Amino acid sequence: MDRRLILVRHGQSEWNLKNLFTGWKNPGLTDKGIEEAKEAGQLLKSRGYEIEVCYTSALKRAQHTLDLMLEEMGITNMTIIRNQDLNERDYGDLAGLNKDDAREKWGDEQVHIWRRSYDTPPPGGESLKDTADRVLPYYKREIEPRVLDGGTILVAAHGNSLRALVMALEGLSPEEILKREIATGKPIIYDLDENGKVLKVENI
Repeated sequence: MDRRLILVRHGQSEWNLKNLFTGWKNPGLTDKGIEEAKEAGQLLKSRGYEIEVCYTSALKRAQHTLDLMLEEMGITNMTIIRNQDLNERDYGDLAGLNKDDAREKWGDEQVHIWRRSYDTPPPGGESLKDTADRVLPYYKREIEPRVLDGGTILVAAHGNSLRALVMALEGLSPEEILKREIATGKPIIYDLDENGKVLKVENI
C-alpha cells in the first residue's frame, strides 16, 4: 500500500524576486515562478502518481502553484483543501520590507536572529517555532490520517510552513532545520509506514 506525501514550495513570487519579507502578504508568482510550478507538475506526472487530495494555504502564490501543477498533470477534478494553518510564517512588522532596508533599520545581527533563530519572532510576527505550533497539529489532525489510509497526498505551501513539516518528518533539531533550504517548485516525496514514520525521502 502506498502512503505517500508530496511537499512543494510555491514557485518564485514577485516579492521573492524583490528580496522582500513576504509572510502573510499576498503577491503573485513571477514568470519564473509559473514555470517552476509547471515543471513540478510535469515531474509528478512523469511518476504516474494518483493524487487523492491536495492541501494548500490561504495565500494565492501557493494556490496558483497547485493549480498549475494539477493542470500539467492533467487533473481537472480534485479535492483541494485550503487552510491558513499552512500559511507562511508571519513576518509581522518586517512584512513588505526589503531585507537590506530591515538590516539598516534594526542591524544585521538582529535581523539575522529573527530570520534564523528557531524561537525568536520579529515584532508582531511568528518565529519558526510559532509556525510549527500551528502547522504540525493541522498535519496530524487532517493530513497524516489521509496518508496513512493509503494514497498520495500533495501539499503546496511555503518555505517555513514546509520546514516545520520537514523538521517533524525527518526528526531534525531546530539547528538542523534552520540550515535546511526548501527550494521553490521542487517536490519532496516521502514514503511513510503505517505509523507515519519516513521510509524513504526523495527530492526531484
